[in-house]
Order: sequence, then C-alpha cells, then structure tokens
Amino acid sequence: MQRKSSTKYSVKQLKAKKSKLLEDDHHDDYACKRQKLPEVTGGGKRLSDAICISRRETASSVAEFKFNKKRVRILSETEDIVDGSDGILYWMSRDQRVHDNWALLFAQRLALKQKQPLHVCFCLVPRFLEATIRHFGFMLCGLQEVEKECTELDISFHLLIGYAKDVLPEFVKSNHIGAVVTDFSPLRVPLQWLQDVKDRLPEGIPFVQVDAHNIVPCWVVSDKQEYAARTIRKKIHDKLPEFLTEFPPVVLHPHCTKIKTKEVDWEKARASLEVDHTVKEVDWAKPGTLGGLAVLESFISERLKIYSSDRNDPNKEALSNLSPWFHFGQLAVQRAVLEVQKFRSKYRESVESFIEESVVRRELSDNFCFYNPRYDSLDGAFEWARKTLEDHTKDKRTHLYSRAELEEGRTHDPLWNAAQLQMVHEGKMHGFLRMYWAKKILEWTHSPAEALEISIYLNDRYELDGRDPNGYVGCMWSICGTHDQGWSERAVFGKIRYMNYAGCKRKFDVNQFEYRYNHKKFTP
Repeated sequence: MQRKSSTKYSVKQLKAKKSKLLEDDHHDDYACKRQKLPEVTGGGKRLSDAICISRRETASSVAEFKFNKKRVRILSETEDIVDGSDGILYWMSRDQRVHDNWALLFAQRLALKQKQPLHVCFCLVPRFLEATIRHFGFMLCGLQEVEKECTELDISFHLLIGYAKDVLPEFVKSNHIGAVVTDFSPLRVPLQWLQDVKDRLPEGIPFVQVDAHNIVPCWVVSDKQEYAARTIRKKIHDKLPEFLTEFPPVVLHPHCTKIKTKEVDWEKARASLEVDHTVKEVDWAKPGTLGGLAVLESFISERLKIYSSDRNDPNKEALSNLSPWFHFGQLAVQRAVLEVQKFRSKYRESVESFIEESVVRRELSDNFCFYNPRYDSLDGAFEWARKTLEDHTKDKRTHLYSRAELEEGRTHDPLWNAAQLQMVHEGKMHGFLRMYWAKKILEWTHSPAEALEISIYLNDRYELDGRDPNGYVGCMWSICGTHDQGWSERAVFGKIRYMNYAGCKRKFDVNQFEYRYNHKKFTP
C-alpha cells in the first residue's frame, strides 16, 4: 500500500497539529459509547459475565476513562505523533491478553484520539532461555485466543516470526505506524529486546512502555532495589487505592485498517520453533485468558476459604494455581485481586494472604530484577550472604549429585524426589516444596554457584511459570538469602536459612506426598 502524500505545513502549523502521547483527552467524537461490545465467549462462565459487566459500568471505553499516566514511560526522545500516520501499534510481549491490559488500553486510547487503526503484534522467537514446547505450546494456544478476540474487535493482530529487532521496525516503517506501545518486563533478555527495537525504530516514532503486569508500576512503587518485603510492603499498600481500579473495556475499534491482514498459520508458527520437544505439554492447565478465569473462579469458590490455613500443605488443594496464567500475562494479577478482595469480609485472612503473595511478594520480585541486573547470580546477593556462602564453600557435603541425577529425581531423599517428579510431569511444584527443593540443591552440590545454576535451569526447564522474576527470586532466596536475614550458622549453609526433612514432617504428611509422586507412578 502506497502512503498518501502528506500536505505541507509551516513549522508553526506542524507544531500545532502534533498530539502529545500523555495529553489529557475526553473527546466524545469517537462514538465509542455507541459501539456494541462483543458477547463474552467460552461457555458463558459466571465470572466472565460479571467481569464484562463491571468493565462496561466503569466506562464506555478507555477514551472516557481517566487513564493514570504514571503507568506510562516515554522511551523515545519524542512523544509527538505527526499527522499522516496510518495506525498505532501495541507490541505485545509479557502481557498476552486483550482485556484487563493497561498497555493495550493505552494503545487504543491513542488510536481513538488519532482516529487511526489499532494493531497488535507479537514477535515469536525460535527459542528463549530454557523454555521447551511445554511453555511455547501453552503460549501459542493463548495467543490464538488473543487473535480471535482482536478479530472480533476489529483490531489487527500480527504474528511476526523472528526477533523483534529484525521484524518490528520494518513492520512499523512499511505500515506507516505513528507510535509504538509495549508492555514491561524487568528481565535481562526482554530489556535487551526493548533497547534493540528502540535503536532501530524509524526516527521520530514515539515509543512508550506501560507496566501492565504489576498493579503499582515497578518504577512508581520504588526507585531503588528494596531490601525485603518489609521495606516495600507499605510503599505498595499506600499506592493501591490509586492503582487498584477496575479496568475499562477494550471496545470494537471504529477505525479499520487498510492493511490486508492474513489469518495466522499457527501450525507454521509452531514448526518455526527450535525448542526441546521432550518436555511434554501438560493437560491440567488450559491456556488462555478464559482458562485462567476458570481457575480463578474455582479458586474463589473452592479453595480461597482454606488458602490462609492450608496453602503450605502440599497434600491440600489450597493454592490458587494461577501462576502459569500470571507468568504469560494471560490473566492480570490485578483482575485476580479485584475479584478475590470481594470476599474480604468472609475470608479476611485468606484474602490478605493472597494479596501478600500475589502483589507484595510478586512486585518485590520485579523490583529486585529491575534494579539488580545480576538477579540470577551470586554477585547479585547481599554482601553478608556472599561472605557466609564463601566461608562454607569447602564444607564437606553428606551427599553430592550431578545435574542429571537431580533432574531424574534420583537422590536419597524421597520427598525431594517426589517434588522434582511433580515439577517434571505436571509443570508445577507446590510452593512450599520449592523452598525445600532449592535448599537441598545447595546442600548436595559442590558450590553455591553450581546450586544456583542447577536450580534455575531445572525451574526454567520444567515449571510452566519458569523464566520469571518470581522464580529467580525464589532460587535466590533459598540459596543466597535474598530478601531474608541471617540465621544460626551451620555447615554448608552458613547463615542462610536451613530447611530439613524432619521440619517438613512436622508440617504435613510427608509419606502421603511421597506416595503420590514416585517413580513407579510415572513408569509405563
């Protein structure tokens, strides 16, 4: 498609016609409130229906909603959109959903203001760290749902095959995109993707980032690495009244694109992957936003009442089990909290515990990774932890295992083996056992550095929510004392918190868990 020749303006006229990204706009000429929203799909679940109604009652569209500008960071030198562009692009990455997505909502806000088409693109890389087909399969199924929802809303969805630096700037240039909006990740590789795209975007294109993953944006809650949950908790809770709001809906987009959009060939996309297929996909977790909402609904109705009292018992069905959907951004943590907190008067302790885990601890993890580029290394640990681990590096270990032996769950400890097998076969280890599991790796390997490397490798390879700030911080907490304090000194661990088999036996029925997950259960 050829770009129409633009009218020439004087410098004064051109400046007058520019539109600032963060300028307030409450125009009512989009006729958005007259647009009919698509009906909720996916079986008409009660929670989905109720959420859809809540969005509609909040605002007719994001154009009529007071968007909190603190969620947005300008990454480019310019924030002005010059007349003549043919669309606004949301580069979807960490937050893979349509609704309850502040980044997509901000992109639609810009598109409505400019009366331009709205595009969503996702860049599918051939490989990503230790991710296997278990993770890519889950992600691709969720993205298929995104494509379907975008189509229903007259929003163009584009799956770009390749690294963002190689495919996204060219897409922007060839389709005359006026501005690019993306979401936020604090991790090293996505941050490099961000910088690479910024360096290659056509000159004069506004590039902005919206933290659609955290309730309180990472750069708002703190401007430094926080020491522990106790130092960030009040900062988060003080800001929750401002940021923990209902979402407006993403509406049927009134400005259609002239770009011919082809339906994605998902089989071809899957075939382009260069990942390990030996780690099989799991069948207990249905990918996508609708799948995540179904798990949220079951958590609220069946498990929330015992979450506070029983969440540390691996034999009890008390966890939310939402971490895979949170990790892939298929379900917003903010949505989960909005729904769970409605039951505060009935299950006060459980609601407060859920907010502590899903908001305070999760946002503490993002804070750590964002402000500490060595988040997955001993170099990223506090000085006291590095010293105590170094002092005890040469301590005699009662057992030593290779990475292969650990990966196969072939140690002398049946509880550890059971936890490893649960992770390998189900893609999710119980949260309490994750701590025990990582600490034993420290105890059974040659050095803290080796223990950290193995724990991150296994977590990222098998856990559905691997390669996540929460996972890195979990390993760092267990092995390097991150966000913890010094304890009584002992062999190998030094002053790092210690956990043992006897302690687990005091907390839950260890034999029951070992019986449920053992090699005989998984041997054909």
